[in-house]
Amino acid sequence: MRRIPSFPALRAFEAAARLGSFARASDELCLTPSAVSHQIRALERHLGRALFRRENRRATLTGDGERLLDGLSRAFDTIEAACAELMPEVSSSLGVHCTPSFATTWLGPRLPGFVGQNPGIAIRLSSGAEPLDLTRHPEIDVAIAYGRPPSGKGLSVESLGPEEITALCRPDLAETDLSPGAVGRLTWLESSFSPVRWADWFALNGLSPPRARGGPAFDRGALVISAAVQGLGVALESLRFAREATEAGDLVRLGGDRYIGIRRDLHFLCWRTRDAAAPAVLRFREWILAQEQAGDPTPSPPSAAAPSSSPT
Repeated sequence: MRRIPSFPALRAFEAAARLGSFARASDELCLTPSAVSHQIRALERHLGRALFRRENRRATLTGDGERLLDGLSRAFDTIEAACAELMPEVSSSLGVHCTPSFATTWLGPRLPGFVGQNPGIAIRLSSGAEPLDLTRHPEIDVAIAYGRPPSGKGLSVESLGPEEITALCRPDLAETDLSPGAVGRLTWLESSFSPVRWADWFALNGLSPPRARGGPAFDRGALVISAAVQGLGVALESLRFAREATEAGDLVRLGGDRYIGIRRDLHFLCWRTRDAAAPAVLRFREWILAQEQAGDPTPSPPSAAAPSSSPT
């Protein structure tokens, strides 16, 4: 006979330890928090040692708890993989989350290609400007984070590659002289969520920034681009978002190739490490990285890495 503790107790412990919360474990397992706590205490009694430190209404893993989690994680991964091999192949869904601008300007136009290549995967796309914690949203399988790479236990992150952020304007403004007087007469548009600011661009190009306060700020990169197309001012935005407008000739680089753009990794593909081998996650990751590696077929002037700054 195998000397194995209650499987529900092991499962409750693994979920609470992995998620860092009894409450989150209860959500995942469809149990009450008290039921999860009861299962874990039963497991501790069976093993004769504490697995969590319970202090000030918080629970953290003991050394023994860390050891048990490490072993159970490998065991549960093996069990999951073995069961997956025997399950019939059925249509699957994939929850994808990203910022509204990324969804509108980059991902949305390319999704038909992914769907055509993977007819058995139903995409569920959601968007939002605020960062999303994948450990608290089991309905989301992959997220494209913006600004800075998220971190956390059980989370895998991969950059979608550097992108260029530069000054864009309507063609009639392209050759504007950026002397101190001319700079003050232009309207400078920017995204309030972008970590790259006009101060970075002016400093990189050795120019004096306007003395007056900047122009309108928008909470979507796509809105900044739209405002520039309408002639409201000069946009500081990613060419990843502005490709359609630049290819149509609605926007061009301010000053042509006289000014340097800023290159920075701003978008990051995130997934739960334990889901890395899930077919839908794996196929989406391979597809989106291939799309990014295809790149922009049109050559661009030299650009430079941005100085480090905190997102605003």
